[in-house]
Amino acid sequence: MFNEVYDVIVVGAGHAGSEAAAAAANMGSKTLLITMNLQNIAQMSCNPAMGGIAKGQIVREIDALGGYSGIVSDTSAIQFKMLNKSKGPAMWSPRVQSDRMRFAEDWRLLLENTKNLDFYQEMVSGLIVNNGKVEGVKTSLGIEVKAKTVVLTNGTFLNGLIHIGEKNFGGGRAGERAATGITEQLVNLGFDSGRMKTGTPPRVDGRSLDYSKMSEQPGDEHPDKFSYLDITQPLKNQRSCHMTHTSQEVHDLLREGFDRSPMFNGRIKSVGPRYCPSIEDKINRFSDKDRHQLFVEPEGWNTVEVYVNGFSTSLPEDVQFKALRSVVGFENVKFFRPGYAIEYDYFPPTQLKHTLETKLVEGLFFAGQINGTTGYEEAASQGLMAGINACLQVQKKDVFTLRRDEAYIGVLIDDLITKGTEEPYRMFTSRAEYRTLLRQDNADFRLTPRGYELGLASENRLRRMEEKQSKSDSFVQFFKDTSVEPKEINPILEKKNSAQVKQKDKMFKLFARPQISMADMRKVASVNAYILENGLDTEVLEQAEIQVKYAGYIEKEKSNADKLQRLENVKIPKDFDYSKLQSMSLEARGKLNDIQPVTVSQASRISGVSPADISVLLVYLGR
Repeated sequence: MFNEVYDVIVVGAGHAGSEAAAAAANMGSKTLLITMNLQNIAQMSCNPAMGGIAKGQIVREIDALGGYSGIVSDTSAIQFKMLNKSKGPAMWSPRVQSDRMRFAEDWRLLLENTKNLDFYQEMVSGLIVNNGKVEGVKTSLGIEVKAKTVVLTNGTFLNGLIHIGEKNFGGGRAGERAATGITEQLVNLGFDSGRMKTGTPPRVDGRSLDYSKMSEQPGDEHPDKFSYLDITQPLKNQRSCHMTHTSQEVHDLLREGFDRSPMFNGRIKSVGPRYCPSIEDKINRFSDKDRHQLFVEPEGWNTVEVYVNGFSTSLPEDVQFKALRSVVGFENVKFFRPGYAIEYDYFPPTQLKHTLETKLVEGLFFAGQINGTTGYEEAASQGLMAGINACLQVQKKDVFTLRRDEAYIGVLIDDLITKGTEEPYRMFTSRAEYRTLLRQDNADFRLTPRGYELGLASENRLRRMEEKQSKSDSFVQFFKDTSVEPKEINPILEKKNSAQVKQKDKMFKLFARPQISMADMRKVASVNAYILENGLDTEVLEQAEIQVKYAGYIEKEKSNADKLQRLENVKIPKDFDYSKLQSMSLEARGKLNDIQPVTVSQASRISGVSPADISVLLVYLGR
């Protein structure tokens, strides 16, 4: 293998690296995946879960394009929840609790069964670069492997430094060494680098917890799944999570160790994730709150290991232990391992093209936390896009990018490339100005044809999507074309406190009323007959309902997007006080007050200021 010239070498086998390797190999590139430990492919280093707010949409998009994250999330799931169901469908976000060991195993087995993909276990210590073009990698044993393109997905391993209280030691994550050499070489090549921080909570023995004192958090009564393919099935059995809270006593015990905290004594100088703060940071920033939620999440079907979500910390282990034993239900807790913080190198993503290829070195791609993001889903989507574009470059084909109105993946990459980030970037629905278009339910409509054109999504996947789309569109047309008599619809309207009709009316108009659901419309004989005759499943019914109810919102969103484009250069008054814009996110107000941009265009490029925040600003400016 060392004498071969690979089309694509992927460095790192986390979520980004796994998707990158799978994409490149499945598209026909001879691919090598190099990782420091083959036992830890697609390791869930932090929480045992996939999806969540906006992240679930990303997993659906990866699946629609032909990636593997959705499939593995389904095969390793122990619980499924659709979050935000009380809100509109633009906010619905699927999430699974995962069996951490099974997740990594399923990923590895999928990769091992992928044609064109080789594996090698060793640390990559440098790149082979000549005349501004990457030509391969060098390993710590001095081995050189040649390649036409290289994708770096180093996660938290680049000069990783782990902190637990006064102690610190090198490592990419607990129990694994850091990667050295690459940062220094890239800086010598002209790249800017920085440091970021993330953290993780203690893992504890579930047998030592008293769940009877906690609130049970079960999965959905009728669970869905991530992948649009029928090779995975919804869960029939699920494991519950539980919830408890910290208390003032817990906070006081934690404060006793603040002078030994690397976050407060200056040992950690890098920036951590704003939306996933450590427990000591929460106590410090939100001193008015006397308690915080803790989610007790099982790590799998059979293991007793438990993840304490909400208790991320770098405090000394004795302080962690003492404080956690004061949490309700944790009085007799036993630790598997303490929480810790980790600092690592990243490269500001403004140094990349939208393909995730670097501007300085041809054929070199960055994906995942090396670009300043946080989260499995954000990393996986970047890995997928980098793997696709590395392959396309080798095949001398046109690049593949996604616009902001096509995918959350497009929003993510555009934000990184145009705005950069000085803190770990996490995706939220509020970052997407077209979120009514970018729903989790229609990712296959948006992206499967694109994936099929690439040779990544299978024909079977495309045909399933087309059938679903055809059935959905036909059903919507049925509502537009079919009228209903007052005597049949009025009892339904009356029951829902909706105004009754005096003459025949089109069902589309009646169905569009907010009080009326698909379940209500199924009480109309002709509707139920249509569903049965055409064999419509719940996926099609949901899609049709959304298309009927939100058609107006979608048109309005397109109109708003046009206005934003036209008003990009509106001037902002000097010393404008953003703190009075309560509809704007707290993060945006803080950033805008600090930077004081001169124009709306400049404001929109600031990291942490979303298109939704810009809309609020435009409204206030009377534009």
